[in-house]
Amino acid sequence: MAPALLLVPAALASFILAFGTGVEFVRFTSLRPLLGGISESGGPDARQGWLAALQDQSILVPLAWDLGLLLLFVGQHSLMATETVKSWMSRYFGVLQRSLYVACTALALQLVMRYWEPVPRGPVLWEARAEPWATWVPLLCFVLHVISWLLIFSILLVFDYAELMGLKQVYYHVLGLGEPLALKSPRALRLFSHLRHPVCVELLTVLWVVPTLGTDRLLLALLLTLYLGLAHGLDQQDLRYLRAQLQRKLHLLSRPQDGEAE
Repeated sequence: MAPALLLVPAALASFILAFGTGVEFVRFTSLRPLLGGISESGGPDARQGWLAALQDQSILVPLAWDLGLLLLFVGQHSLMATETVKSWMSRYFGVLQRSLYVACTALALQLVMRYWEPVPRGPVLWEARAEPWATWVPLLCFVLHVISWLLIFSILLVFDYAELMGLKQVYYHVLGLGEPLALKSPRALRLFSHLRHPVCVELLTVLWVVPTLGTDRLLLALLLTLYLGLAHGLDQQDLRYLRAQLQRKLHLLSRPQDGEAE
């Protein structure tokens, strides 16, 4: 086990990497398609049909590359979340297990974003080019993306963000408080076991609500939608607990601070 003084910088480094990757992911999924989608997709003469695209190497090769990047991310994210791998990591890395998982996930996502190959000559499922749709559809998509990201950040506040990032585990370990999950209620543990991605609907909105849905964007949206759907297993009991936690958080935030009421 590494000395306690070395655990804190390692956990902070993982958090900074994850935070920077999250900012980059917002740019990759929202800003790029909303602000530069039309210019990247080429003109109408450059478009091909779906059947012709299946025979065009200039389309198939980058799609295969993008698919490989997505499978790398999904494989890493799923494999390291299994109990066998988590037990192995806990044995060798101790309290840094969650931080290492977060760091590896951030690195895998960085590979996807850095080496993603656009397919400008590929077919397009839909595109808003004619007025007034060319003006209003991107504006509507922008508003929905802003709302979705605000909801994502709000939902993360309902969950224990420091614990999700691995910071709380190190903090508790340094202070000798034990494992944070050991202090969670059975209802909370049940919710966490069913819900690996607490922002499923909002992420789906970000993935699909774009003014231009080209071939590579369709691949990204389809694969991540399938992955999010398989990882989402909430039932009514989980939803009731989540609603109660949200109400408790809102009550704490709305409670007047000491000294304000005079």
